Amino acid sequence: MTETAVLIDNDFLRQFELKVENEMAIIEYSLQERKIFLTKMVIPEAINSDDFEKEFLAMVFDNIKEREISVVPTSPEIAKFVRSNRKYKRMLPVGIRI
Repeated sequence: MTETAVLIDNDFLRQFELKVENEMAIIEYSLQERKIFLTKMVIPEAINSDDFEKEFLAMVFDNIKEREISVVPTSPEIAKFVRSNRKYKRMLPVGIRI
């Protein structure tokens, strides 16, 4: 479902956006120093599924990883994703445990 979709970092609205099937999934964030706080995820019901959520989060985390900044997930869904994906746990700042 996300193969042709392009992840957009809308820094004006402070959110990652992914448009699929005329629906927009977003993850809101706050950027402070060398940390990005992922605060809220909104996925429309029309495209919501476990697979879509995982693919969307993986795209966002890969984007953040390229920037070499730490991630602080404050949303329960995003924290759950980090717990289940060991490779993204390394992106947490020192002292943050999930």
